[in-house]
Amino acid sequence: METTVEDITEAADVGKGTFFNYFPTKEHVLATFGAQRIAAVERGLERARTGPVLPVLEELAVDLAGQSRESPALLRAIYAAHASCAPVRAELQQRLKASRQLLVRIFELAQQRGEVRRDVPASELARLTQLILLGVAVGWALSPDDSLRSTAADVWRLLSPSLVADKTRKPAPGRQVRAAVRPAARTIKNK
Repeated sequence: METTVEDITEAADVGKGTFFNYFPTKEHVLATFGAQRIAAVERGLERARTGPVLPVLEELAVDLAGQSRESPALLRAIYAAHASCAPVRAELQQRLKASRQLLVRIFELAQQRGEVRRDVPASELARLTQLILLGVAVGWALSPDDSLRSTAADVWRLLSPSLVADKTRKPAPGRQVRAAVRPAARTIKNK
């Protein structure tokens, strides 16, 4: 299904004329949304350089959808456009990659300071955190039972204790998290 400008304007509750006053095409609104989200992570990295990291990560998690956080229809339209159009999807993948690299740097700072666990590589923490939060946004857009901000805050409260540094954990080289999970998954499949 191809997402149209009409789908986006209806979801955002704005007129088509108003939409075109700000964006020449739907791809431009999607690029603007993505640029805003990357800018938020860049600001988070700057704050993480001078202060504690966990509050920065919490703020990013709780505000994961930015200005569109209270419109499930708008988020559905944004995600549908990404899913239905290969060039738009490729652009999303690039933005996700750029955002993840910024998250890696934030997690590296936290690990260096002893704020976040070191037994999982920063790159894996960033990947898994990004996947969880993307899933929260998509899940909420499909079935909003509370505000996205409240839902994301609940998920953060559940997730954040698993990120906190624990002196009994030992640093792990490479991607041992995946390696440890795969044999267990194979055992379950074989039963």
